[in-house]
Amino acid sequence: MAQQTITALYDRYEDASTAVGKLEAGGIPHGDISIVSNNEGDRHAGRTGTDGTHISEDTKEKAKDGTGTGATLGTVVGGAAGLLAGLGLIAIPGVGPVVAAGWLVATLTGAGIGAAAGGLGGALTGAGVSETDAHAYGEGVRRGGTLVTVRVDEARTTMVPMVMDVLEQHGSVDLDQKTSAWRADGWEAPAPAAGTVAAGPTDGRNRVRSYPGTTSL
Repeated sequence: MAQQTITALYDRYEDASTAVGKLEAGGIPHGDISIVSNNEGDRHAGRTGTDGTHISEDTKEKAKDGTGTGATLGTVVGGAAGLLAGLGLIAIPGVGPVVAAGWLVATLTGAGIGAAAGGLGGALTGAGVSETDAHAYGEGVRRGGTLVTVRVDEARTTMVPMVMDVLEQHGSVDLDQKTSAWRADGWEAPAPAAGTVAAGPTDGRNRVRSYPGTTSL
């Protein structure tokens, strides 16, 4: 069955987690929501506490330069409920250490994930996000942001406007403005793969975007 993939980037984890809670309260199963948040400097440890597992400095550096592999390295514990109760520590190639939960994590931590598989960008494009936007979202997380990704199957398409409104109303950033500022600062997105024809977002909003997703079984 056809899916839509809806994405939003946040500067603040607190805003993203609030949006996730609203989505769950609105009837979106937490199994259809994913969150990936920068964890440089173990910034999330003080908020929720961890199980004592830490990402080594060597793993962090390899993840940043794309030579490492994505692997679940620990589980965040604390008072969170729903999706956020399943946050885990992961090192993502090209991005660095993050905390993440949800359906996208299975792709990020799958066998063989790494530079060749595209890290976060590869996981997003596999879910239907355009390659250009996927690279931008990865850069946003690398720079300290939090990405929320929601998949909505054909049976729930009437919920798409609600999902987009909730994500937008809780502080998501304008992706075009962000990428323009990064380019002015010297950032260059990787060139699209040869022969790639990526679908663009199906909605004109800049703070939240919807893409034709993959087909679920």
